[in-house]
Amino acid sequence: MAGVYDKNSLIKEYKSDEPASEALPKIFDEILHDYDIGALFYINTPGSFMSIKVSYVFLKSLSIAVKAPLFACEGFAFNGNAPIKALGSQWFFKEKEGIVLKPNPAEEASSFALPFVLDKNMFSTESEPLYILPAV
Repeated sequence: MAGVYDKNSLIKEYKSDEPASEALPKIFDEILHDYDIGALFYINTPGSFMSIKVSYVFLKSLSIAVKAPLFACEGFAFNGNAPIKALGSQWFFKEKEGIVLKPNPAEEASSFALPFVLDKNMFSTESEPLYILPAV
């Protein structure tokens, strides 16, 4: 999922069911054809290790190429703080202590949505991925 914002308001949304490695080049080819990019914003945690890594490498490379800063925030900002599927029966939860990993009795997948108004205060210039899962 990607969105184009003008003056912090969503003007166009892009969605794909393809893996990040396939979707990002296609989506950004279209975006770059139609728009000039002033800044890039993405979710850097929690979620699929590979999707986050691919997204970061792609967007960091793009930010360098188009000379646009890259910002990041947690995915919970885009799903109403609902649990996010991790590995197996484990889910990521946002709690006072931070992001924790535990079983989700509801087993319901959270849905993500782009905000109609982008709050840039939710994002940080610390854009590297934050991996929550322990090493295997």
